[in-house]
Amino acid sequence: MTPFGRRMRELRAERGVTLKEMAEGIGVSAAYLSALEHGKRGQPTFIMLQRIMAYFNIIWDDAEALRALAEVSDPRVVVDTAGLTPEATELANLLAREIATLPQEAVAELLGRLKILSRPG
Repeated sequence: MTPFGRRMRELRAERGVTLKEMAEGIGVSAAYLSALEHGKRGQPTFIMLQRIMAYFNIIWDDAEALRALAEVSDPRVVVDTAGLTPEATELANLLAREIATLPQEAVAELLGRLKILSRPG
């Protein structure tokens, strides 16, 4: 499941909406929404994201937060380390190889550290 998919599922649960109801409301199949929630489809398009936000009546900061989640929810990531240091290439390869076996606590810790390091200023 992607971060966007998890949030979409939470929104449906908070509002008591089934996949089928939501799919009918935004004009897609329930199978597509299920695949989007489970990370079997890539990031939603801008238009699809707009439909989802309109369906749930999401505006302002909540809309920005959902858009940000969509940006980090591509389940098939490619990391281009061309021109970076050997350590960056090693890190990318190690993460690609080991991420499926890392305990959830380790994933959460690494994610938290990277978010701190990537903050501006």
